[in-house]
Amino acid sequence: MKLRRIARWAAVGLPVALVALVSVAYLRSDNECADRPSASPVNPMQAFVYCEYGAPEVLTLEQIEKPAPADGQVLVRVRAASVNPLDWHYMRGTPYVMRIETGLRKPKVIRLGVDFAGTVEAVGSRVTRFKPGDDVFGGRTGAFAEYVAVPEDRALVLKPASVSFEQAAAVPIAAITALQSLRDKGALRAGQKVLINGASGGVGTFAVQIARHLGAEVTGVCSTRNVDLVRSLGATHVIDYTTQDFTQGATRYDVVLDNVGNQPLAACRRVMTATGKYVLVGGGGPSDHQWIGPFGRVIGALVSSPFVSQEMSMFIAALNTQDLTVLARLMQDGAVTPVIDRRYPFAQVPDAIRYLERGRARGKVIITMP
Repeated sequence: MKLRRIARWAAVGLPVALVALVSVAYLRSDNECADRPSASPVNPMQAFVYCEYGAPEVLTLEQIEKPAPADGQVLVRVRAASVNPLDWHYMRGTPYVMRIETGLRKPKVIRLGVDFAGTVEAVGSRVTRFKPGDDVFGGRTGAFAEYVAVPEDRALVLKPASVSFEQAAAVPIAAITALQSLRDKGALRAGQKVLINGASGGVGTFAVQIARHLGAEVTGVCSTRNVDLVRSLGATHVIDYTTQDFTQGATRYDVVLDNVGNQPLAACRRVMTATGKYVLVGGGGPSDHQWIGPFGRVIGALVSSPFVSQEMSMFIAALNTQDLTVLARLMQDGAVTPVIDRRYPFAQVPDAIRYLERGRARGKVIITMP
């Protein structure tokens, strides 16, 4: 009886305690934009900042202090940047569960953007891989700015001369996601069959080309207006989702790369081989599943995995120098060519994000610097 009473108290008390802890943390969390300079910067540069979660209107273009490279850092003048769903996730603070890390009431980090390409302006005293004048590309938080200071040993590599700044800026997050999800998580090998759901988007356009380079037989899923584009990128088969449901087809795939998450997991499993791998890398828009986002689908995949022979998982890419080098070589060799949908001038970053949020971009959306 005593144990039963304890269990009942625990069943009620633990959720109440958890809610109380989260509530206290929420009420105590705040951000008065301490990173925003209160006086005129000595060495000014323009950068987008945001001090509240919300729609693109929360972004403001301000004069802030230009960074000076530390001993192991490289100062890069940004020549182009690109927009990713990651940007609007951080800007809006959705799904809400991510705010445990990014700030419950207001964002802890007030700078936005990751992908960039540009020219090295200065280097720290310990830097050996780069010198002023080098053209580079990579990833760094705060890329929607005139300058970024990047650690030399992070995601930063030389830009091939044959690749434009805009093309290079399109690469980091989307192309590394495609590469790692197919090569590492999907273990895709030559001769295997892969289906890419959302083949015309930022990750999808890279995934089609990388899968083809790996020697796979590629099937891309997209809308009618993107069929020719996806086929031109190297897809052997293209499914128009407006007229055909790929989960009802007879083909069985070794790997399903899902950039959309618009089909039930059970339906995806029907078109996979007995030992096939399902890899979720995205899905949903700003208003979809705001509390947990795609993690509900991830939980479903994790719950079902022990009971099926197929592998069901979600993948989040890790930016690194090695894979950026691989992608630079693939671009230089012509095996991968970034697809650019639209270009927006730097002052119109909010408009670029607003366009990406519609979920209709063909390839990448680029920010051009003055």
